[in-house]
Amino acid sequence: SWSVICGATMLFLCVFLPASSLQTITALYGDTIKVPCNPGGVKPASHMFTKWKYDIPDSAPGDLLVKQAHMDEVTIQATGFYKDRVSMGNDSSLLISRATLEDQKTFTCMEVGPADIKEYSTNVLVYSEYSGEITANDLAEGFAGLGGGGGGCCHNRLPNLRATATHGLIVITVLLKKDPTTGLTTTSSKLQYTAVKQDVYSTFTCTIQHPLGPVQVSAPEKFTVIYPTETVDLQVVNKGSIKEGDNVTLKCKADGNPRPTSFNFHLKGKKVTVDNTDTYALTDVTRNSTGEYKCSPVNNDKMVGSKNIVVHYLDVSLNPSGKIIKNVEEALEVQMQKNASADVKVSWTKDNEKLGKQPVFTQLKYSDSGVYECEVSVEGITKKRSFQLVVEGKPVIKKLDKKRGDEGKHKVLMCEAEGSPKPTVQWSINGTYEESPYINGKITHKITVLPRENLTVTCMVSNKLGADTKEILVSSLFEEERGKQKGEGEDQAKLIVGIVVGLILAAMIVGIIYWIYQKKSKQGSWKTGEKERGTSEESKKLEENNHKPEV
Repeated sequence: SWSVICGATMLFLCVFLPASSLQTITALYGDTIKVPCNPGGVKPASHMFTKWKYDIPDSAPGDLLVKQAHMDEVTIQATGFYKDRVSMGNDSSLLISRATLEDQKTFTCMEVGPADIKEYSTNVLVYSEYSGEITANDLAEGFAGLGGGGGGCCHNRLPNLRATATHGLIVITVLLKKDPTTGLTTTSSKLQYTAVKQDVYSTFTCTIQHPLGPVQVSAPEKFTVIYPTETVDLQVVNKGSIKEGDNVTLKCKADGNPRPTSFNFHLKGKKVTVDNTDTYALTDVTRNSTGEYKCSPVNNDKMVGSKNIVVHYLDVSLNPSGKIIKNVEEALEVQMQKNASADVKVSWTKDNEKLGKQPVFTQLKYSDSGVYECEVSVEGITKKRSFQLVVEGKPVIKKLDKKRGDEGKHKVLMCEAEGSPKPTVQWSINGTYEESPYINGKITHKITVLPRENLTVTCMVSNKLGADTKEILVSSLFEEERGKQKGEGEDQAKLIVGIVVGLILAAMIVGIIYWIYQKKSKQGSWKTGEKERGTSEESKKLEENNHKPEV
């Protein structure tokens, strides 16, 4: 059985339980005890003497000393044990030197007068000043199986020895041993209890408490509790997903005390035994390593732990691959095939720019040229496949145009073409050239010229696949200036003619108006003589004027 012995050597406290009406004082072992007489009281009238005595069980009280009133001398009446240890204080208190446990008694003070005797009794308790040490030993008298001895608590009232147990039957035995010479007592407490599996992790201590000393606790001790294996668990030490090519460590955990140290690992039909270890390593695993794995202690194949292991894999193929050259407006089929252990994530990029989906080419354009890459991932595995697409075509001139320069002193011809490889541009005249960046098969070539006569200018573009030409009529800047000046002169002549014609028309209108006026004036002279005379005078003046010679 299990047992715990907790021992302590100390000054043992013997308690004498006094009547509740008595005054009780305490004193330390070895100190002087001072027992008051009539504390706070008044001495009897005509006080004669003071006497001290103590109770002796089943016997008459024992006398200690007496002091007559108005005298300094004290008469010692005690013999034996108290003869050399008692004296009286100035306040009539009893003084007992070198207190021992035997001094735990009832002492009575007698105040005697001529007609009155007063008695005051006091209980004395003597405590030891704790000076011992606490030890815990014999905690492991042998191994304990489940249901055997275990840990618990031990206690004694004074001193108080304590421990705690949470399971099973508890038996505590307390032993006291008193020294006949000093009166000191050694207390031992023995603990027995029924052990359970959880006590493998428990610690046990013995605690001693004393009213006059500090609480002391023994060093913690553990029991060795033996029990058989009840559970086996197979664990995978690797963190995260397992991929092809990884090394996998299997760990077989079993309870019991003592724990098993050797195990059988069942590796998909293959049995491997390992000694003095609970791990086994699988190296360079493949998709075929996926399956159920088991382990068990070598001496108990019925206790089995198992684990399903999934080895993740990923196969990716892309068609086309490498560098692909296709003609513009042709079709190209892109096929990406995948084989994986779980759902995969696929993303596409063109020239490192993300695409929303897998590219589809039903009619290739020059802008489709570039490097295409697909990235496929599953459970920590990532694979990339790519191809380079080059779209080629015979160059074609899309536009040939002209315009005056910014200051109007030259002309700019523009030839826009498409083709791949990059077309070479040639002009039929010399000038200052400017070329735009070649992007997505397109290029724009400019030439700045100062034509002195009307010209027909040719733009020719070519690459290894063919060529294309176009012409444009370019007039001389000088001819344009002369035509402009001639046009301005004709405009001025037309303006002058218009003014002259306008003046003539205005004069004709004035003449017609005047004629009408004259005609109306003649018709009016037939009606009044006054108007006739006026008319005659006017006619004479007209005739005179008509006969004047020309200058």
